[in-house]
Amino acid sequence: MKPKHLFTVLPAIAFALLCTTAITSPVVADTSASNPWAGTKWLIRGRLIDVAPDESNGTVGGAPAPLTADNSIVPELDITYFFNDNIAAELILAVSPHDVKLGGTVISDVLLLPPTLTLQYHHPMGAFKPYVGAGLNYTAVISSDPTAAIGGVDDWDNGFGFAVQAGFDYAINDKWSFNMDVKKLWLNVDATVTAGAIPASVDLDPWIFGIGAGYRF
Repeated sequence: MKPKHLFTVLPAIAFALLCTTAITSPVVADTSASNPWAGTKWLIRGRLIDVAPDESNGTVGGAPAPLTADNSIVPELDITYFFNDNIAAELILAVSPHDVKLGGTVISDVLLLPPTLTLQYHHPMGAFKPYVGAGLNYTAVISSDPTAAIGGVDDWDNGFGFAVQAGFDYAINDKWSFNMDVKKLWLNVDATVTAGAIPASVDLDPWIFGIGAGYRF
């Protein structure tokens, strides 16, 4: 198995095992003594993420086409604000490069900026705190580097998409925590091919697997 695929699979396995443990464990009383998360207003995390497109509905010139994009492993910054111990809003920031392919041929290298804002529900259980969330994503194509295979790409459209997530934080001490997170984005990318101004479109719909550390205050 390639390292990239290992990075995709292992967080998902660990996340499933820890969630199973949480479900079968008794809930700890939500007091400041047993809940190290009590009173947290801000949580800043740094993650390493694997952006893994799950492509479908590729078209070129209105006809079905095997458009794909490769995985990208990049750093991510996210900022979470807690309205109370259970409800929070999270802004996720990252930039991810991808090779876009038609069949097995690279047609363009694109750089995506996909900020995502989610509303989350957290459930503190002592040091362990699982959460789920849902929200909106806006993906901007910062730059593209077309290849000669299709004569170049002269326009990429930005767009909105929905996002859902699940994850957990584990308090290491009164400030630092460990985090694992899985997100699913529904994202369509449109482009115009220079040669004959042919429109192209693909639903990237990436899974995003992340692992990292957080600092709270």
